[in-house]
Amino acid sequence: MPSSTPPVPAKLREMLKDYPGHIERLQEVLNHSVERSRRVPLMPFDDAISALDGRLRTFIMEARAELADAEKSGDPTAIAQAKEKERLISFARSRNIGMAEIDDLWEYFNVNFAGQG
Repeated sequence: MPSSTPPVPAKLREMLKDYPGHIERLQEVLNHSVERSRRVPLMPFDDAISALDGRLRTFIMEARAELADAEKSGDPTAIAQAKEKERLISFARSRNIGMAEIDDLWEYFNVNFAGQG
C-alpha cells in the first residue's frame, strides 16, 4: 500500500503557487482518494483525477463568486484580480494545460497501486 501521500501535480502547484490554501485543498482530496482506494482499489488513478477535477470545479465556482462580489463593489483592482484568479483556475482545470501534466501523480499510483486499476 502507499508509503507516502500522492503529490499534487507539479504543474498545478506551479500554477496555484499564489494560492497555497488551494494546493492544500487539492492535497486533501488526493489523500482522501488514496484512503478510498485502500478500501476499494478499483481504479485509484482515475479516482484521484476525478477528485482533483471536482475540487478544481469548486475553485472555479468560488472564483466566480469572488468576481461577482468584486463587480458589486465596483473596485477595478478587485475586479481585475478576481478575473485573473478565475482565468488561472480555469486553466489549471484544463486537460490541455494544468491537468495535462500529471506524470508525477501517475507515477505515484503506478508504484503504490500497481495492478489495482
